[in-house]
Amino acid sequence: MTRYCVDLDRHELMATWGTGEGDLAIRVAALPVDAGTSTLLALARALTQLSDAAWRTYTHPASAVGSLEPDTEGWRREEERKHFSKVVDAITRPHLPSGGTLIVSYSPVLESAHRVGRALHNLDHPQLAKAVLAEAAIELAAVENAELGDLSGRAQQAVLLSREDASPVQVAAADHLFQQDPFGPAELFRDIDPTAAAVAAAHWLAAAAEVAAEASGQDPTEVVVEADDIEALPHETPTLVLELLGDGATPHDAVTSLVRHAMHITDGLFPDPAALREQLDDLEETVAEYTGEDEYDLADVALRLTPLDPKRPARDLLEDLLAGIYGCWLLHSEYTDYGDDEGPGADGSGERDDERAEQQQKRSRERFAQLVREAAAHHHDRLI
Repeated sequence: MTRYCVDLDRHELMATWGTGEGDLAIRVAALPVDAGTSTLLALARALTQLSDAAWRTYTHPASAVGSLEPDTEGWRREEERKHFSKVVDAITRPHLPSGGTLIVSYSPVLESAHRVGRALHNLDHPQLAKAVLAEAAIELAAVENAELGDLSGRAQQAVLLSREDASPVQVAAADHLFQQDPFGPAELFRDIDPTAAAVAAAHWLAAAAEVAAEASGQDPTEVVVEADDIEALPHETPTLVLELLGDGATPHDAVTSLVRHAMHITDGLFPDPAALREQLDDLEETVAEYTGEDEYDLADVALRLTPLDPKRPARDLLEDLLAGIYGCWLLHSEYTDYGDDEGPGADGSGERDDERAEQQQKRSRERFAQLVREAAAHHHDRLI
């Protein structure tokens, strides 16, 4: 989201937001020099709350839940998104205290807009109000652009957010980047929504696992675990995704279900109590087996509620899936002989050997990448 702050030295309202490469800041408007700091901060706080509420409609879209029937979660999300059209009116004509009471909207988007309007009403500065209305329009347009898969300009902050659904436009853009570099180029973190990038990464991980499995004789769901014996890898999440795909899930469903689960936990919810009971039973059995005791102390035993980092689940998942692709290459290179027709270094040093090893690794990566491209193209229908 965009955060708004007050520069007291310059008497300016500032807006800052993050991108995949760092944070940006702009000047929104000049502030009245005679206004109190608390009054100015109230405006900045209300604008930040409006941005937060608006971007939540992006990260928690109605498309991510099943039903849109009245009073369902999907219906509530859809209604909240419709309130974008009422933001300008709420800022221009906010609910004001009357007779010791104040009307408060149930909608976070609308109530935040009314708070912006009340802050402007207290400041009573027409030029500032005009600038704030323009800024609110820019922020809402950024959310709308992100929904359409356009992450240019202000909408670029979406690359830092986890979303319960994935834009087909963004998935296609991520898939195009993987075609250029099956190991995952840096542009994935700079230009692509992380949930959409993870959907494409799951498809390419499955292709990489197929290539590694053919070379090693391992089951495709076990190749990342095997690669962990070669080099330490975060193998649990890539293996889980491969198992989900092996059970028939699409990359979209496998990724969004994991991200959604982690986001619910971030919101303080546990969406599957039955699964939690199973986890607790498994934990007790594991501890009993490890300790060999009928009675044991679980005080120092922690249980992970999600395999992802709940503060950044989509980006964490993307990082793990890319590590899984790298692990598939490690395993593939262990079982593949790329040939070496060069003799040892003539000077007796290891310099020629290092150069030869570097060239062999380059050939290994290039050959693996080509095989993965072919496998990904063969199974491209699972990504659509």
